[in-house]
Amino acid sequence: MYLCIPQREDMKDIIIRNARIVNRGRIVEGDVWVRQGRIHRVGRVGGAAGAEEIEAQGKVLMPGIIDDQVHFREPGLTHKATIGTEARAAVAGGVTSFMEMPNTRPPAVTQERLEEKYAVAARTSLANYSFYMGATNDNLEEVLRTDSKKVCGIKVFMGSSTGNMLVDDAGTLEALFARCPMLIATHCEDEATIRRNLEAAVARHGQEVPVQLHPEIRSVEGCYLSSSMAVALARKHGTRLHILHISTRDELELFTHEVPLAQKRITAEVCVHHLYFDARDYDRLGNRIKCNPAIKGPEHREALLPALLDDRLDVVATDHAPHTAEEKAQPYLQAPSGLPLVQHSLQVMLEFYHRGLISLEKIVEKMCHAPAVCFRLRERGFIDEGYWADLVLVDLDREVKVEPDNIWYKCGWSPFEGHTFRGAVDMTLVNGHIAWRDGRFDESRKGMRLEFEGWE
Repeated sequence: MYLCIPQREDMKDIIIRNARIVNRGRIVEGDVWVRQGRIHRVGRVGGAAGAEEIEAQGKVLMPGIIDDQVHFREPGLTHKATIGTEARAAVAGGVTSFMEMPNTRPPAVTQERLEEKYAVAARTSLANYSFYMGATNDNLEEVLRTDSKKVCGIKVFMGSSTGNMLVDDAGTLEALFARCPMLIATHCEDEATIRRNLEAAVARHGQEVPVQLHPEIRSVEGCYLSSSMAVALARKHGTRLHILHISTRDELELFTHEVPLAQKRITAEVCVHHLYFDARDYDRLGNRIKCNPAIKGPEHREALLPALLDDRLDVVATDHAPHTAEEKAQPYLQAPSGLPLVQHSLQVMLEFYHRGLISLEKIVEKMCHAPAVCFRLRERGFIDEGYWADLVLVDLDREVKVEPDNIWYKCGWSPFEGHTFRGAVDMTLVNGHIAWRDGRFDESRKGMRLEFEGWE
């Protein structure tokens, strides 16, 4: 059953005044009037009886961030995270909508299991939500039952990762790309290459493989072989393909900036950790930044941001993937891959802004507008009249040091611990509800199931 949370008639109007509104490539000072969960007016607004007025002089108002790739671990892995805990962390970081992956226990590879996750989110998620349908080697007909107006996409692991959902049967891949009418999102790493590299590392080091070899094991070659295969299949069949977490300079040649995003059939995502960290950080952070695909050498990190700026890379996301500190403290071969990021992704991008590397307009384009366009999301991602009031008020100059007492992930740790970010989320509105303000949550209303224009 399709679950949607109705807006109550007693929602108070909110007027945010004198904000620097970042929307559609412009920054304009003005007001935003929120009524019954939606953006009622943008510009100069008079008084409204009974409205709560919020003075935002000097602060930035942007659309809520849409994170198209997170792992919230429910069901089955709730010692690491839950939909409820990680949605709270998301909202604290300005993320108002998320799209969550199917590699839970059990995995979301049937329509019934998929709907069970939606039911949990309806009860517990402070943010808006969608969940990918998972593909396997033997569930094609189940995948084809997915409603593209109610589900963000189909997830295909073309390379194993947490959850053992590898799709490696050539016939299955061909059929998925040929027959699936909706967006296919892929994790691209060549499994044979990874296994060969791992075997070589174990032959040299035994069970004491150092984490510094992670980018050699999950190599540039492995990423390119898989990504190029996905692109070839998509071109052959006209598939709507979205390749997740591009991590190498070599893969950038697979993508173009010569086609407007709304017209692209092949798009690409980059994640904040691949923009921020490189292989030199393994010495300091070890398994805490072990993830798939691997964080690689500085030459790859340095190539990603220019590709984001010139629109070869379309979307910024997190691949938020929490594990407990104890799990990450195990030796390299036993430590799981993934790191928690959804609370801090905007702060990472604001750090790049303060370094003069990206504009506020471009941050909003890649974290808010582009995900909405890429997934054909309905009435979100922009500060437009009539759209849902998913809004984030940011103080660009307030400094926040990342410490255990301000980390909202259930796992309780962050790779940014001890780091001070300049730029902080003062307030987050989800469907016109102030879900986060001044360090406090208001969970009296939950988020909504995301809706899409569909791909038929």
